[in-house]
Amino acid sequence: MDGYLKKTLLTLSIFAIAMGLLESAVVIYLRDILYPGGFDFPLNPVRADLVWTEILRELATLLMLTMVGILAGRNSPERFAWFLYAFAVWDIFYYVFLWVLIGWPASLMTWDVLFLIPVTWTGPVITPLVVSATMILFALLILAPGTSTQIPRLSWILLAAGSVILITSFTWDYSGFILEKLGFRDIWTLPGSQIHALMYQYVPRRFNWLLFGLGEAVILSGIFFTWKKFRPASGKRRIP
Repeated sequence: MDGYLKKTLLTLSIFAIAMGLLESAVVIYLRDILYPGGFDFPLNPVRADLVWTEILRELATLLMLTMVGILAGRNSPERFAWFLYAFAVWDIFYYVFLWVLIGWPASLMTWDVLFLIPVTWTGPVITPLVVSATMILFALLILAPGTSTQIPRLSWILLAAGSVILITSFTWDYSGFILEKLGFRDIWTLPGSQIHALMYQYVPRRFNWLLFGLGEAVILSGIFFTWKKFRPASGKRRIP
């Protein structure tokens, strides 16, 4: 491992861990205010302006992680890899610090709200942790010394397809709940406040493990294909 990789890996790990602590602190404050009896579904009503503030905070988090990847990488694949690595470490330690500071989640199967864009994402805590571990695996493959600087097109297709399937698995239960309450046409015609109000009736029912497993399998196949391209038949890595 060259000096650049060691230094960047250490620096970015510290940054992402600290960012995980910051994120967990924000959530602890929010839960203490909104859920004094402990966080659970259905969600407590929140003012619309606070919901938009939370969405903007999520967008800002993604922007920060993207900028870190851009600053750390020396080429496009490396920038992408550092973004994946920082995102994954941040997400893992977000849950680590929640557990250390307030003892939540009670188990890896505890449901959580994962994201709010473009609709509410929910799932057991173990699912984002699995995705994060996969992101770290792929990032380290790209960053390994001597690898090609180009990710094959087929890998991009598999990664994109797998990501769409994973997002569908995270939004499946909530979207199904909304569609049970409203027709598809209503979603586009009713006031946003009326649709937003349904969020506070939602209680997770069943996570779509089949879709989640399929998405992970497709992404892992993309990672495997990348690894095969990075490692010729001789077993030696390509030199850029």
